Amino acid sequence: MFLTLEGFMKSWEFESQATQKILNNLTDESLKQEITEENWTLGRIAWHIVPSIHIMTSRTGLKFEAPTENWPVPTSAQFIADSYGQVSAAFLEAIKAQWTDESLQIESDFFGQKQQNSIFLMTLILHQNHHRGQMTVLMRQAGLPVPGIYGPSKEEWAPAGMEAPIQ
Repeated sequence: MFLTLEGFMKSWEFESQATQKILNNLTDESLKQEITEENWTLGRIAWHIVPSIHIMTSRTGLKFEAPTENWPVPTSAQFIADSYGQVSAAFLEAIKAQWTDESLQIESDFFGQKQQNSIFLMTLILHQNHHRGQMTVLMRQAGLPVPGIYGPSKEEWAPAGMEAPIQ
């Protein structure tokens, strides 16, 4: 839960940059990576994050330009990464222009449940992080390097002059 817009914006800046790092490492071919035919592909998960920012926060009355549907999944990893950057920036600009700290206390309908806007914002970050974790597993399966988020990834230990933990 956030008490100030500044607190949220600092968190969003870090988390959105982390998501952008993940998306920037995807390739067009990797978007097809799946665990099973019955689960979402890496591309479906990556694209889902982009419109979800608008889909979730529009329930609070926040207005900004962004894709509003999950379908179809783009075939270009660069398009997904670029779209995420644009939506994230538009979302932040909308927050700055349309909300005050008091807006965080307003209750909005979250898919049939009343929640304070501050909870919406935390849920948005957690939702994004949940899917980011799914993407990193699929990235490993696709043979892609995974960037570190809350510390170095497997690939980043040696260049940082550290010995990777034993598996």
